[in-house]
Amino acid sequence: MRVVAAPDKFRATGSATQIAAAVARAVARHGGSTTVLPMADGGEGTLDVLGGPNRTTVVEGPLGDPVDAAWRLEGGTAVIEMARASGIALVGGSADNRPLDATTTGTGQLILDAVEKGARRLIVGLGGSATTDGGLGALAAMGSPARFRGVELLVACDVRTRFVEAAEVFGPQKGASPAQVRMLRGRLERLVQVYEEKYGVAVGNLSRSGAAGGLAGGLAAIGAELVDGVDLIAEEVALDEAVAGADLVVTGEGRLDAGSFEGKVVGGVAAYAAAAGVPLLVVAGRVDPDVAGRVEAISLVRRFGEERALEDTLWCVEEAVSDHLGALGRGGER
Repeated sequence: MRVVAAPDKFRATGSATQIAAAVARAVARHGGSTTVLPMADGGEGTLDVLGGPNRTTVVEGPLGDPVDAAWRLEGGTAVIEMARASGIALVGGSADNRPLDATTTGTGQLILDAVEKGARRLIVGLGGSATTDGGLGALAAMGSPARFRGVELLVACDVRTRFVEAAEVFGPQKGASPAQVRMLRGRLERLVQVYEEKYGVAVGNLSRSGAAGGLAGGLAAIGAELVDGVDLIAEEVALDEAVAGADLVVTGEGRLDAGSFEGKVVGGVAAYAAAAGVPLLVVAGRVDPDVAGRVEAISLVRRFGEERALEDTLWCVEEAVSDHLGALGRGGER
């Protein structure tokens, strides 16, 4: 049996690389081979999946403190994770954030530094942001858009939220009170007008423009292309070639729910498997009842109990996949 292991991270319990390795160990028990392709969707983990950091730049963090932001530059292509410069984790979480003050300045500084160091193609992963500034801080730090002529700027988004909607959808996750959410929405509404007047781009109408509190829309205003992160990364790692001719594709994430099929890793990998006619197995920490039966899925919490699933996730993944392969073997290979 040839298996493709293409999981997302399990937040706080296993990186995509670790989960994929656990799948590979399970396959090896049964004498099969595994193509290991850890995945991401533009959120945290994107940089690691695309080769890991080999540069570090000191930039302004979301609340003004200096941050050592790791990124990658190879062969003229830079990979940047905005969470490394403007992420919610950098301020200690939503309880310690100041949502009205949090800025994407550091992400803009990182983009500018990458171009000044020779990058002609940039992949900017959005996710885990502390900010709802509509990208205003980033654009100010980047300076004249003329600097980016001839530079391909790809923005990897893991949501399809529109620009102004980012305040209500994501503001509370970043510590914003209802009153602050209304203020943030007003700020984004004004920026729609500003960006259209200044750059001639109606960011308010763009799908994905609300990603990272509107940073996606701000970058789109100066010519960036907004794409589903999972599709971009699938192309970068040649997922379609790996899936072709496989006997099974295994993916997974911490929680499988309806959102998993909207621009996220599981939905993207499921689409590639379906297109190739290859069976799919999803391994997740939890599986919401609403999506049970939509794909073949194993809930680690249901199988092993919550404590074991959280404390020994990699072992649970290996055991779950091994049990599945054993059942396939007893029932005849597909």
